[in-house]
Amino acid sequence: MNFEKKQNIYFLGIGGIGMSALAKYFYILGKNIAGYDLASTSITKQMQDMGIHIHFHQNISAIPERFLDKESTLVIRTPAVPDDHKELKYFREHDYRIMKRAEVLGCIVNEKKGIAIAGTHGKTSVSSILAYIMHESEVGCSAFLGGILKNYNNNLIVSENSEWVVSEADEFDRSFLQLRPEIALITWIDSDHLDIYSSYDEIKSSYKSFLSQVRKGGIVVLKKGIEIDFNDNEVRKYTYSFEDSSADFFASDIRRTGDKYSFNIHAPGKLIRGIVFSYPGLTNIENAVAAASVAWLTGIDENTISATLGSFEGVKRRFDIQYKSDACIYIDDYAHHPRELDALISSVRNLYPGKKITGIFQPHLYSRTRDFANEFATSLSALDKLILLDIYPAREQPIRGVSSDLIYKKVNTVKLSCKKSELIKVLENNQFEILLTMGAGDIDRFVDPIIQLIRSR
Repeated sequence: MNFEKKQNIYFLGIGGIGMSALAKYFYILGKNIAGYDLASTSITKQMQDMGIHIHFHQNISAIPERFLDKESTLVIRTPAVPDDHKELKYFREHDYRIMKRAEVLGCIVNEKKGIAIAGTHGKTSVSSILAYIMHESEVGCSAFLGGILKNYNNNLIVSENSEWVVSEADEFDRSFLQLRPEIALITWIDSDHLDIYSSYDEIKSSYKSFLSQVRKGGIVVLKKGIEIDFNDNEVRKYTYSFEDSSADFFASDIRRTGDKYSFNIHAPGKLIRGIVFSYPGLTNIENAVAAASVAWLTGIDENTISATLGSFEGVKRRFDIQYKSDACIYIDDYAHHPRELDALISSVRNLYPGKKITGIFQPHLYSRTRDFANEFATSLSALDKLILLDIYPAREQPIRGVSSDLIYKKVNTVKLSCKKSELIKVLENNQFEILLTMGAGDIDRFVDPIIQLIRSR
C-alpha cells in the first residue's frame, strides 16, 4: 500500500490501543487524521489534545468535509466495529479504500526490520520492555504497543534513525499473519479466541503459519516448552525461560527486596549481572528475560540491558500498582484469561505473603465466558474474596444463557456479584488489604473512583 497517495486517514474505532498508535503514527507523518469511537477515554483525549478530530456518535455529518473526498482518503477499521455501523456502511457504499488495522500495521512493519512479539499472554509486557531497552540504546527502534509504556506515557515510539520496529503480533482474527518479521518471539500458546479458532490445534496451526513467515536468515525465540514445527526459512532458533538452565536465556539468583527483584540473566556465552527490576511480579521476570533475549540478539550489550531494565517503569494496566500504604494496596491489571488471572494472583501472593486479596473481575466477551467458565472459576477461587461484575460484551452480541453467573456459581471462595453501577457502593461497605481490578473491558474506569474511596478512609 502506498500511503503517500492518501493524505486523509479516517479511523473507525480510533480509541483502541492498536488503532490509536497507528493514528498517532500517521499524524506525526503529517497526514490529516480523524475518527470515530464509542466513548471518550484518556487515549482519545490525548489525541484530541494533539489536534486530531474525534467524535463519539455514529453520524455521517460529523465526518470532517475533507475526508469525504474518497480519492485522497483511506479508511482504517478495527474488527470491533460491526458491519452495520452507519459510517462503515457509508464508506463501503461510496467505494472508499478500507483496510483493517492489521493490514496497515503489516505494511509498515514489513518495510523495515520487524520484531514481532506473539503469544496468548504476555506480549504487551514483553514488547514494551523490549521497545524501551532498544529505544534507550544505540540500536534504537520504533514501536507499536498494545499498552501505555509508562516511561513515555505512550503506546507509540517513532525513530527516524533505526530500521527496527517492534510490534505485537495478535493472534485474534489471525492478524499476525500480516507480518513478515526479521525476529519473532512467542511467549505462550494457549486456548483462546475460540470464536475465531475451532480448537487449540487450529490455534497452534496459526502460530505455525506465523513462524513460517519469518524472513530467511531471521531469528525465532520461543518460551521453553513450546513445541512447534514450522517451515524454518533457515532461521536461527533460541529458547528462553524463567529459570530453566536448559534454555538459551534464563534468570538466576532471583531475590526480592520489597516490591523489587534482583537477578541475573544468562545469555549464550555471557552473564548479564546485577539487574534490579522494579516491575513487580514473578511473571514479569520471565517477561524481562524474553525481552532481554531479543535485545541481546539485535546486538545490544549487557550493560545497556541491565541499566534499562533497572529504569523500566512498567505498562499501564499490567500489574499496575495504583495505591500503596501500610493499610491497603490497590493493583489494576488487564488479566482477562484464566492463565493470566493465575499468574497475577500467584504473583501478588508471592509479593505480599499473608495479606488477604479481594479481586474485582469483569469477564470479557460472552464467548470467552462460555468457553472458559470452569477455568475462570478455578482461577478466581484463589482469591480470598471475589466481586464479580457483568460481562463486558466488546464486539459481541449476547449469547443465550451466558452471563457472569456461569462463573459465579462455580467459584469456591467468599463471593458476591454486582452491577457496575453498584460497585463503588459495594466497596464502601467492604474492607480490604489488597484490592485487584481485573479485566480487559472498561473496568479501568473505576480506577480513579476507587483511589478516591481508599484515600477518603
